[in-house]
Amino acid sequence: MDMKNTFLNGDLKQRVYMKPLPRYSCSSNKVSLLCKILYGVKQAPREWFEKFMNTIYNLGFTCSPHENALFICKTDRGVLLLLLYVDDMIINSNDVDGISDLKASLHHHFEMKDLGSLSYFLDLDVISLKDGIYLSQAKYAFDLLARVRITDSRTKSTPLELNARFTYMDGTALDNPTIDTQLVGGFVYLTITRVDIAYHVHVVSQFLSAPHITHYATIFQIPCYIKGTMFQGLHFFVQSSLILQEYYNADWVSVLRVT
Repeated sequence: MDMKNTFLNGDLKQRVYMKPLPRYSCSSNKVSLLCKILYGVKQAPREWFEKFMNTIYNLGFTCSPHENALFICKTDRGVLLLLLYVDDMIINSNDVDGISDLKASLHHHFEMKDLGSLSYFLDLDVISLKDGIYLSQAKYAFDLLARVRITDSRTKSTPLELNARFTYMDGTALDNPTIDTQLVGGFVYLTITRVDIAYHVHVVSQFLSAPHITHYATIFQIPCYIKGTMFQGLHFFVQSSLILQEYYNADWVSVLRVT
């Protein structure tokens, strides 16, 4: 579901004044009093979220204790889940009629657009399969590689060289570390579905405060690996117990060397 003119739905509770519009003729010592929320007003996000919460609470929903933007409604027919992100929302339930009733109620209060089944949300590709759901960030990864201009056929079999060791004084310091910071930040978001690069992103992020030439070259090996594994992601099977299992192989000696 997509909300139209999101922030304009908020109710302004404070007195907010603004300069008159450029082509509005009035005395120079006068200002305009806002009667409705406008985009750009600092109160807009808070007032919109408060109005939405009041609306969804009246429909029988409660806020999740773990996530403020997740709302839950339990009925005799099933459980309704609504996840809100600014003007986009995901509705999921084992009660099909409950979803239809909720959509109708929201349409009554707000101007909305039904985008159909979930396929893309916050740079996540969602593919529904017979045996489950597949989450991928292929499009996000492609855009990330295009940003750093990696468009040739170069690929790497691993994100980092085997047994690589780094220190804060490797090579010459970079004059402009902005690119490194933005790139590693992009890698961090990519680890939502690409847990295979989580450790390597953690390693290179340790040197962002003062990156050197060696770190710069190392950081650019990760996108070469991503290019060769573009469509990897997470597959949640229907019959999965969703029990999280962790495996680790800690080498405390090398960790001490890095830090």
